[in-house]
Amino acid sequence: MGGVAGMRGRQTVRGMFQSLAVIMVAAGVMYLFIPHDEDAVPVKAKDYRVELLTAQRAAPYPVLAPEGLGEGWKATVVSYKREQGDAWQLGFLDPDTQYVAIHQSTAEPAKYIPEVTQKAENSGKTQTVAGQVWQRWEGPKYDALVRTDGGATTVVTGTASFERLAEMAGALQSKKA
Repeated sequence: MGGVAGMRGRQTVRGMFQSLAVIMVAAGVMYLFIPHDEDAVPVKAKDYRVELLTAQRAAPYPVLAPEGLGEGWKATVVSYKREQGDAWQLGFLDPDTQYVAIHQSTAEPAKYIPEVTQKAENSGKTQTVAGQVWQRWEGPKYDALVRTDGGATTVVTGTASFERLAEMAGALQSKKA
C-alpha cells in the first residue's frame, strides 16, 4: 500500500512542476507579445543632478533642466555627449506615461532637429511659453517645441501633447552663471 501512495505523491509533484513549466512558458510568450504598459513596471526615476552639473560645466551654452514640475514626472534618460555637438538629453515620462525629452546641442539645427524629433517638420506655427517664442514642429511620431538661443538649439519633444511639451518648456531653467 505504502508504495502506491508514494508513487501518487511523486506524480502529483511532477504534475505540479509540469503545469508550472507550461504556465511559465505561456507567461513568457505572452510577455513577449503583449505591448508593455509603462504602468505595469514602475519606472525608477533617475537622479540626473551629477550629469546636469557636468553638462553645465562642460557645455558652451546654458544647459536647461526643468524646475518645479508637478508630481508624476519621472526622469528616465540622461546623457551629455561633448563629441556630438555638445548634445544634452534629458528624458522624462509625464504623468500620463508619455515621453517628453529636452535636447540641446550646438549641432546644425537643420540636421539635429529632425534627428531628435524622429523626422518632425516645422509647422510654421509658434507658441509662446513663459514669454519665449517656440516653433511648433509636428511629426509622425513626436511633436516638438523648438528654439535656438545662446548658441544652442533647444528641442522639447516626445509623444506627449503640446500642452505637456509646453509645461516642460515653461519649467526649463539654466543654472549657468
